[in-house]
Amino acid sequence: MTKQQQSKCEAERLEQLWSGEFGDAYTQRNATAGELREPFWSTILPKYRIANVLEVGCNVGANLRWISKLIPPRHVYAVDINEQALAQVRNRLPMANVIWSPARRLPFRDMWFDLVFTSGVLIHQPAETLPIVMAEIVRCSRLHIVCLEYFSAETVQIPYRGQERALFKRDYGRIYLQLFPELTLLESGTLTPEQGWDDVNYWLFTKRSYEAA
Repeated sequence: MTKQQQSKCEAERLEQLWSGEFGDAYTQRNATAGELREPFWSTILPKYRIANVLEVGCNVGANLRWISKLIPPRHVYAVDINEQALAQVRNRLPMANVIWSPARRLPFRDMWFDLVFTSGVLIHQPAETLPIVMAEIVRCSRLHIVCLEYFSAETVQIPYRGQERALFKRDYGRIYLQLFPELTLLESGTLTPEQGWDDVNYWLFTKRSYEAA
């Protein structure tokens, strides 16, 4: 099997996992996620003058609920592959643009968004699909990228609810910079359960091409 074929197989495996009963159960467990996240977004979005946003892997909208209070919902976009999660977001945020799409093939133009971000999505990408998803995120961003994920200095695979190769802790900030030299890290830090997050690190990047312009 070629590397390209292996990547496709892994991508399809993941999409079937998260769009099916496994993903439905995840959606139900996270129905009330994000209660304390407003301070993070109310700091980031005005600071960097963000006018439109794409979240890749929005689930039930734990971040979108706050983002939509800071910028007009018609400028808020999100994708996911779990229909149950998408239905909940559409019900809560009917003016937002919520679309079914896999992360490896985003249906948007190059450099279309001021900010593209993930929250607890890259951790579920094995090595075969991670660069593909990251490349799509970078492609769609005009200005900034935010990555909110579990951190480990070295890659660690963690069995996740009976599934192998479904959760990985990594240094996602370092990987972004290694794969995409056009990015510059502007800030990073840690976020805790007291702040509405599950002990994640965040990295905020900008594109050098924009910075130079």
